[in-house]
Amino acid sequence: MNRITTIDVTRGLVMVIMALDHVRDLLHTPALTQNPTDLATTTPAIFLTRWITHLCAPTFVFLSGVSAYLSLRKRNSPAARRFLLKRGLVLIVLELTVINFAFWFDIQFRSLMLQVIFAIGGGLMMLSLLARLPVRWVAGIGFGIVLLHNLLPFAPFANPVGSFVWSLLFRTNVFVVSPELTVLVGYPLIPWLGIMLLGFAAGRLFEQPATSRRPLLWQLGLGALGLFLALRFLNLYGDPAPWSVQKNGLLTVLSFLNVSKYPPSLLYTAVTIGLALLILAAADGASNALTRLLTVYGQVPMFYYLIHWYLVHLSMLAMSFAQGYTWADVPSGPLNFGRPEGAGISLGGVYGVWLALVAVLYPLCRWYGRYKAAHPELTWLRYL
Repeated sequence: MNRITTIDVTRGLVMVIMALDHVRDLLHTPALTQNPTDLATTTPAIFLTRWITHLCAPTFVFLSGVSAYLSLRKRNSPAARRFLLKRGLVLIVLELTVINFAFWFDIQFRSLMLQVIFAIGGGLMMLSLLARLPVRWVAGIGFGIVLLHNLLPFAPFANPVGSFVWSLLFRTNVFVVSPELTVLVGYPLIPWLGIMLLGFAAGRLFEQPATSRRPLLWQLGLGALGLFLALRFLNLYGDPAPWSVQKNGLLTVLSFLNVSKYPPSLLYTAVTIGLALLILAAADGASNALTRLLTVYGQVPMFYYLIHWYLVHLSMLAMSFAQGYTWADVPSGPLNFGRPEGAGISLGGVYGVWLALVAVLYPLCRWYGRYKAAHPELTWLRYL
C-alpha cells in the first residue's frame, strides 16, 4: 500500500504544480510574448515559476514507466501487454481530440499540439513490445537514449514527410501543413521514451521493503543531481544551451539552471528525475494531511489533466470578459489560445487563480476516485 501511496503522492504534487504553469501560460499578461526562461527579458520570479514546473512532464513519464512495470510484475502476459498498447492508443486519441480542443477551443481543429499525453501514449505502445525483454535490457536502452539522443542532428531530411517523421521521433518542430492547419510536435517520442524506460526499470525498487527502498531512492536521486552538477559545471556536454556568467550572481545561477526541455536534454532529465526520486523518497511511508490531499489528485491523473485544462481555458475567457473584452475581441486561428491582445493578470494573480483552481479540482477528483474504486466492473474507467 505504501508503494502505491508513495507514487500517488509524488504524482499528485507534480499535478498541482503543473496547473500553475498552464494558468501562467494562458492568463499571465506577458506570457504570449515573453519566453519565461529568456534571461534577457524575464525576471527571477517568472523564471522560477516556469522552472519548477519542469519537474512535471518527466515525472509523469517516469512514473508511467513505474506503473507499467508494477502492472506487469505479476502477469507479464500477452493480454497485459495488449492493455498497455490499447491504453497508449487511447491516450493518443484523447490528445488529438478532447485535449487539443481544451487547448484551443477551436471546433475546426486548425491546431494540433502533440504534448505529454502523446508522448506517454506512444511510449506505452512501444513499451508493450519492449516489456518482453529482461528489465536490465530495458534499463540499458533507456540510459542509452537519455545519454545520447542529443547527438542527433536537428533535421537531416529535406523531404517534408521525412522531416515530420524525424520530428515525431526525435526533435521538437512546427509544421504549417496549410493556412488552416498547424502541427506542433512538442514532445518527440524517443527522448521521452528513454525516461519512461528508466521508470520501468526503477519499478523494481517498489518491489522491495520500504526500509531498503527508501535509502536507494535517496541515493539514486542524489546521484542524478550530482551528475547534473558535474556535467553542467564542465559545460561541455549534456545540454545544447551552455550556461554563462551574467550581469549578477542570481542571473548566473539561473543561467546554470536553464536546461533544455524541447527535447529533454541529458541535464534536464538528470535534474528533474533526480528531484522526483528525492520526492519519492521523502513521500515513502509518509502519512499526514498533505500526503492525503495529494493522493486524491494522484489517484486520478488523467481525469485531473482533462478537467484542469478546460477550467484553465474557461478562466482565461472569464478573465478577458471581466476586463471588458467581448467575443469580437477573441482572436482565432492556428496556435492561438484565444486571449484578446492586452488581456491578462499579474504573476500574483496567476498564483491566486492557480490555488482556486486546484481547490475546485479537489472535490471533483475525490468524487471520481471513489466512483472509479466502487465500479471495477466498468473496465473503460481503467483508461481514465
